[in-house]
Amino acid sequence: MDLLKNFFKGDKAIWIIYLFLCLISIVEVFSASSTLTYKSGDHWGPITNHLTLLMVGTIAVWIVHNIPCRWFKTFIVLLPISWVLLAAVFILGSLTNGAKRWIDLGFIQFQPSEVAKMGTIITVAFILSRMQEENGANKKAFKYICIITILTCGMIVSENLSTAVLLAGSVFLLMFVGRVPFKQLGILAGIGIACILIGVGTIKYVPGEAWDKIGLHRMVTWQSRLNNHFDEAEIPAAKFDIDNDAQIAHANIAIASSNIVGKGPGNSVQRDFLSQAFSDFIYAIIIEELGLVGGAFVAALYILLLMRIAKIARNCDKSYYVFLITGIGILLVMQATFNMLVAVGIMPVTGQPLPLISKGGTATLINSVYIGIILSISRYVNDLKQRQEAEARLQQASQTQEVTPASNITTQEESV
Repeated sequence: MDLLKNFFKGDKAIWIIYLFLCLISIVEVFSASSTLTYKSGDHWGPITNHLTLLMVGTIAVWIVHNIPCRWFKTFIVLLPISWVLLAAVFILGSLTNGAKRWIDLGFIQFQPSEVAKMGTIITVAFILSRMQEENGANKKAFKYICIITILTCGMIVSENLSTAVLLAGSVFLLMFVGRVPFKQLGILAGIGIACILIGVGTIKYVPGEAWDKIGLHRMVTWQSRLNNHFDEAEIPAAKFDIDNDAQIAHANIAIASSNIVGKGPGNSVQRDFLSQAFSDFIYAIIIEELGLVGGAFVAALYILLLMRIAKIARNCDKSYYVFLITGIGILLVMQATFNMLVAVGIMPVTGQPLPLISKGGTATLINSVYIGIILSISRYVNDLKQRQEAEARLQQASQTQEVTPASNITTQEESV
């Protein structure tokens, strides 16, 4: 027990949530990878690669959760590095599913936007912590954060709109937690809503040929997704595109054909019709195989993760740790919410994987580092609590020693 206690440091509930998510990931990715198995001809290949990534991710969790919290400020260097990598994507990026999001060097393939998300959250948390005043964050903090976020999201948005929206939303909520003045947040929210309305209208009503002529091919994909989501007219089966139009249809079939307990692990039918069953639509496969109970359990894991993060943040004595752990929690849970809302047909297709469950490379490793940071801060909080308790005991013992001689003197005087 002592060996396990020394190995698994930090908040035990976070460790349990992480291990549950990994276990569900192993089962569901193995089940949902039928299309990869068919293409590669290797039945064990996809799950072997995924297991290897999860093992590396777990090692990353263990390493990071042993790093002292004060060192995380040095991770700010990831932000300028990510800007260089995002710029390189436009030159060296490999085209996957119609978008340039990856840098493929042959021996390694990674997604710079994931590094940019981490660098932005760490930097924003640092700015908020350094610019806190008695009545809230300094007004200049808002300007600095907006510049950083606009630069990062501007380099992401053309090829990965959903990631840019996710990051911007997470930063906005983190600024709210960081006590940025409501007036500034209100103005920003108004501008954001106006930009969204103008953007949606532009994407929806400008002909696809116009976007193709200027090289913005992703606009055509977004236009198709918006039209499919908001157009209530029935589309003939012959016009379904298995990679676009039919994705939501098969996800809905997967959910509708399930029941309370599901069809059982490995018994999904719709996984053979969903090209991204192991990633973007894995939550639909989870519900199909594990039922409403399994779907609710997965959602509850993310809710519990956010609750544990909130509890850890309340016990922190340094604002940087509070903002850092809160920003990570907001980012992870918002991404999970995006994925689940897409799977059940409430939101248009976004391409966001389910954190720590969907099959992935860069995302899996970065999310594991997030968990390691959370555990490191929780370890700091536990040590802080133990020191405070020890000091309280010493103070109580000191007070007891001061009272005891006075009592003895009183007793001796009474006896005389």
